[in-house]
Amino acid sequence: MNAKIYVDGQSGTTGLEIHQRLARYEGIELLTLAEADRKNPQFKKDILNAADVVFLCLPDDAARDSVALIENSTTRVIDASTAHRCLPDWVYGLPELAPEQRTLIQHATRVAVTGCHAAAAILSLNPLVRAGLVPKDAGLAIQSITGYSGGGKQMIADYQSGLVARKSPRPYGLHLHHKHLPEIQRYAGLETPPVFLPIVADYYQGLAVSIPLHRKWLGGQTDVTVLHRALVDYYRDEMFVSVLPLSEHSGTEAGFFDIEACNLTNRVDIALYGDGDQMLLMARLDNLGKGASGAALQCMNLMLGLQENTHLAV
Repeated sequence: MNAKIYVDGQSGTTGLEIHQRLARYEGIELLTLAEADRKNPQFKKDILNAADVVFLCLPDDAARDSVALIENSTTRVIDASTAHRCLPDWVYGLPELAPEQRTLIQHATRVAVTGCHAAAAILSLNPLVRAGLVPKDAGLAIQSITGYSGGGKQMIADYQSGLVARKSPRPYGLHLHHKHLPEIQRYAGLETPPVFLPIVADYYQGLAVSIPLHRKWLGGQTDVTVLHRALVDYYRDEMFVSVLPLSEHSGTEAGFFDIEACNLTNRVDIALYGDGDQMLLMARLDNLGKGASGAALQCMNLMLGLQENTHLAV
């Protein structure tokens, strides 16, 4: 394999992770711009059009600007921002979403990588909504807790420097219009937007989504074993999605759910709890892995014809 790769925004958290991981690959030429040249539109245009694959690790508006500079039909784009995730001419970068998703990604020229909160929520809900076990119009509530690396360079600096004096978990997005909400609704197949509450806490990385379910919302006939079987069947052949055994102890350590158990991997663990009317659906992943750089590289592996798990840990 010989491919020219450019990471646009390599100084950010996700861009730096991708750039470092790409150094492990053989047959890849990493294109770079001097820092002084990165804001020169002509230099940037030239390097974007010279690349076989471009990773966009930028704010939304900057990502749109970079795409507009690409004039050829050969440069393939993998966008880690939220700018293009719900657009019909972009392929959603979550291979486990549907049976046809890998093929779509393999042949795409424009791929929008999933968000970290969104990946955990969608992978948990999508199979159940598809199977008709969770109604599309269910008024769901989703809570997601993440380490402070999910907030990018400034938040990392704030926590590590002690600027953030309050060490308790901090709910945010209280306007209820978090940027991941549109993709959660779209790709989980929900007609009703869920109430989504993200929380950032004083640890570096790792994310867990919690979704309460009640039997009466599901028609009264569906119990936890039916939901669990649907998840197991849907992800039976997926290397990066693990449905944990149906037990109150699954995924726990001394009775506590271990949010960081998937760190440094590209794996997602999905768990179900409850044995009566009340049930709890949970998923955990590395917000810097399957929730960001790992997901982007998984898409690149597919697009370049590599083994999907190349340089990605399970």
